[in-house]
Amino acid sequence: MKGSSLTRFALLSIAAAVVTIGLKTIAWWITGSVGLLSDAMESVVNLVGGFMALAMLTVAERPADENHPYGHGKAEYFSSGVEGTLILIAALSIGVAAVDRLISPRPLEEIGIGLAVSIAASLVNFGVAVLLLRVGSKRNSITLEANARHLLTDVWTSVGVVAGVGMVAWTGWQRLDPIVALAVAANIIWTGVGIVRRSVGGLMDTALPVEDRVAVWQVLKGHEQAGVKFHALWTRQAGVRKFISLHVLVPGDWTVQRGHQLLERIEDDIRQAVRDSTVFTHLESLDDPTSWDDETLDRWLNAAGQKDK
Repeated sequence: MKGSSLTRFALLSIAAAVVTIGLKTIAWWITGSVGLLSDAMESVVNLVGGFMALAMLTVAERPADENHPYGHGKAEYFSSGVEGTLILIAALSIGVAAVDRLISPRPLEEIGIGLAVSIAASLVNFGVAVLLLRVGSKRNSITLEANARHLLTDVWTSVGVVAGVGMVAWTGWQRLDPIVALAVAANIIWTGVGIVRRSVGGLMDTALPVEDRVAVWQVLKGHEQAGVKFHALWTRQAGVRKFISLHVLVPGDWTVQRGHQLLERIEDDIRQAVRDSTVFTHLESLDDPTSWDDETLDRWLNAAGQKDK
């Protein structure tokens, strides 16, 4: 699947948001339920997030250039970060509306029709979310995954709202509607915080997930032989692209050709084990004491963590 196809899924998310906003607004207008209003407001966030995802995916697909030699993949983190922030803002708005209705409850109207419309909107969201989650996971796109998880949150939100409105119709307790809306707001906050946290982790060059690092070490273990060691394994991720660098130490009497052939095999095996990865290796001599001076990111720091003179 080509990277450019990801923008098509962002467009699908935008279309789904437009449809669900229309349906949920109709449901709120029919019933007057603040719970259904909160559901519609979250879909507005989905729409804004969809446009942001489309813009950032377009940027992320640009090839590396002189000013961006590592590519533009980190643009995806801006999209997911913005969407997470919008989710938190939506949750605050829902909370304010719910508290007002909790203080001044009012009866709901035409509940049956309103719930039917809301359920239809939820089915649209669920279908699109499952598709985006599958594609995002396959293509390692945090933007599509964030969008998908937001849509799934929207679905569970709708389930809660529908259940709350149904309970109002059954029990006649009007304050149950805003109480459900407050629960929805709390759930949205949890999702938003998680998305923002993951986006910040990407921008801060957090190491690859444990499973990827384990896969790399398994490859290295397969290349272990007499006189060959590895250190300074550093990893990070930028959008769909994963960057892996390490130092390979070999006996000092090896020829450059022999060392180069080993590095080529190691790089190829790592790329096979960790998809969408770019691998950098550095050949060093086991017989040179300075080979052990660069196990930290800043080579000029000595073992005590102080600057060498």
